[in-house]
Amino acid sequence: MHDKDALVSTMLASIDAAQQSDQPYRHWLVSECLPAPMLGSVLALPFEAPALEGVSGKRELHNATRKYFDAENQKSFPVCAQFCAAFQDPRLTDRIAGRFGAALGGTYLRVEYAQDIDGFWLEPHTDLGVKTFTMLLYISNDPQHQSLGTDIYDLDKTPVGRSPFLPNSAFIFVPSSTTYHGFERRTIDGVRKSIIINYVTNEWRAREQLAFPDRPIAT
Repeated sequence: MHDKDALVSTMLASIDAAQQSDQPYRHWLVSECLPAPMLGSVLALPFEAPALEGVSGKRELHNATRKYFDAENQKSFPVCAQFCAAFQDPRLTDRIAGRFGAALGGTYLRVEYAQDIDGFWLEPHTDLGVKTFTMLLYISNDPQHQSLGTDIYDLDKTPVGRSPFLPNSAFIFVPSSTTYHGFERRTIDGVRKSIIINYVTNEWRAREQLAFPDRPIAT
């Protein structure tokens, strides 16, 4: 059994050691996010990487094949349930709100399991709107994936940086009108795996994607 408390502990330590940058907008890099056994289990989840069918640029273009740690997958896979329980835990949500300045009260946890294959790219976007926190957790352990981090853009949507894509590390920001990020088109060998953790407001329409659709984060 995976231990929710172990994940809370590793995430709290990771947040305490977060490296902050203010250019071109405030963001953080964190490492050693998941306990090793949990990292291995999420990597081994039996979700098939979806085909792109020659189309990319926005994740919503493939909504029909996206995977989430939703109620169904939490029932099927204990690691999904423990992962979501940790990110719903007040010890962790309070630290996220305090350290990063994210407004989490009344929001809902949404966890996506992303598997990107060659041909994938994302146009610059901010996440501004119903998302109040974004954490892009990289889990691939292929050495060839180290150059596959998130691209960071300035207000002109010009790429000015790229986060390191290291296993068990993450890129964090609080969505605003300046938080442009994406993924420049480049070769992907194998499957680029990441977990996208968001807290979203009650205006989020696709309730089936949420980890706990009836349990907002306490204020």
